[in-house]
Amino acid sequence: MQKKYSYIASIYIHIPFCKKACHYCDYHFTTSSTSKRDIVNSICSEIELRSSEMSETVKSIYFGGGTPSILEKNDIESIIDSLRDNFNIDEVIEITLECNPDDVSLKKVNDWISINVNRISLGVQSFNDTELHIMNRSHDSKIALRSLDIISKSYQNYSVDLIYGMPNSSLETWKFNIETLLEYNIPHITTYALQVEDKTALKSMIKKKKIKNIDEKVQEEQYYYTNKFLKKLNYINYEFSSYSKPGFECKNNLAYWNRDKYLGFGPSAHSYINNFRKWNVSNNSKYLDGIKKNELSQFSEKLSQNDIANEMIMVGLRTKEGFDLNKIKFMVSEKNINFLNKQVEFKISNGILIKKNNKIHVAENYKFITDGVSSDLFLID
Repeated sequence: MQKKYSYIASIYIHIPFCKKACHYCDYHFTTSSTSKRDIVNSICSEIELRSSEMSETVKSIYFGGGTPSILEKNDIESIIDSLRDNFNIDEVIEITLECNPDDVSLKKVNDWISINVNRISLGVQSFNDTELHIMNRSHDSKIALRSLDIISKSYQNYSVDLIYGMPNSSLETWKFNIETLLEYNIPHITTYALQVEDKTALKSMIKKKKIKNIDEKVQEEQYYYTNKFLKKLNYINYEFSSYSKPGFECKNNLAYWNRDKYLGFGPSAHSYINNFRKWNVSNNSKYLDGIKKNELSQFSEKLSQNDIANEMIMVGLRTKEGFDLNKIKFMVSEKNINFLNKQVEFKISNGILIKKNNKIHVAENYKFITDGVSSDLFLID
């Protein structure tokens, strides 16, 4: 079992390259790899430029994207070396690499292990070839199974992503995905409800009636099945979408959901430092141009007390910890705390929220609409 920390300082690295554009994705990426070397070098330079921003011991490094697994061994190693040169890195740090199944080979896995990448997040998404085709994934079900076989034999600590609520899916098709996954005794599972985001191919396909729209009732059914099924198998639902065996919670996730300090490097990467949110420009050329001038193409905002309270409500309700009303009441105006108290009391009386050990939680039957419940409680400046 892994050691648990009450506080986690974390670093996120955004790698903005993909082989193909998934139809549902609205993250920042490009399918052109011509600037890959320049981006890697610039991330290393950004790390050096921002070395004074975190004095705490870093316990988690997370390579996300995009598709970090398309990088070469020396690219990943150079970024890790830059981090070690510029920050106080814990000796037992968790280093996670997101990867696509088609990038997984025994050679690549051995390369990752040799540079101390000790956790893998595998983006399977589905074991159904029709669903993978709709998503425009770069692998099929056979490749997914082969990659999972390699990862499960090579890593003790790894996670697998699945997406539920696909067009034309049913509870039975989703059960097949979950049951296939569990044959491998996965230590960490992340399940995402398919979202139709603006400016994606998925939204265009639905609008043109090339595929059906998602069915929220089916999504809800699939969510509750997953939640009950995995809990029976002793997985901890430590955050709305995240299930782990004890001790295998993702440290990067914990940093986000505990509102701990984290730094993000690379185009579009976000940071949270002392109640400031910062984010890099979501444009590779502008990012590269800024770094060449030793400048950060970055934006920032200072969170108000209401912003902080709203975040505490949101992350509290999404996690197994809940949120503490007593902590919030000292941060905001009397008018706002009265509003919040009334909203909480109303939702408790209607069975939507529950109070347990002085913490507020979403009741089991309403968990699927957690984000909507949170927004009803948000305070306005």
